[in-house]
Amino acid sequence: MPLLPEEPQIHESAQGPRVTPANGRTAPTPRPVPGPRPAAPPRPGRPGPPRPAPPVQRTPRDAAPAKPGPSAPAAPAASATPQIQLIPASAEGALDAAEEALDLLLESGRAPGEVLVVTTGAQHPWAEHELSFGEAAYWAQHDAGDDVFYADATAASRAASRPVVVVAVNGGPDSAAAAALPLALSRAGALLIVCGDPQQINAVLGAGV
Repeated sequence: MPLLPEEPQIHESAQGPRVTPANGRTAPTPRPVPGPRPAAPPRPGRPGPPRPAPPVQRTPRDAAPAKPGPSAPAAPAASATPQIQLIPASAEGALDAAEEALDLLLESGRAPGEVLVVTTGAQHPWAEHELSFGEAAYWAQHDAGDDVFYADATAASRAASRPVVVVAVNGGPDSAAAAALPLALSRAGALLIVCGDPQQINAVLGAGV
């Protein structure tokens, strides 16, 4: 009889200590290795932010061409009356001053057909040359409107309006300047440039306008 209770106690104690060391060895096994796998989702996040950056650069490019559009129509609306620019010059140097002003206009982008040059004294050499072929050929070039046109004060009334009119007060009677300046002002669409004596020009324009 006493042998029976001792046998189950021996078996239980023997099994107990043997199981515990086995469990202790299995615990340190690094099973949390699959943990670093969730680090993969941040990788697709990196290419995401740089992609929205380029469309931001495209939008200002599209907005840039829209700006010059409204500015162009605003300019002619503001230029209801022509701007007057005075270049002091003597009667002998007025024609040279007008030529220099013309060169600056063409260099700034003005088309030759947009400029009319009026002289109050001696005619411009170009006008003299073209008139030698007859008035018909002379005014035909005016009607073509593809080049600078030179006219004497007496013939300026026949010339059509152009965006820019340059007047060279290069002599002639005072009545010629008194008639040419107000006429040139009416023919100028955006800018009137007058080369001559400032006192004479101011007196004429002040009385004529």
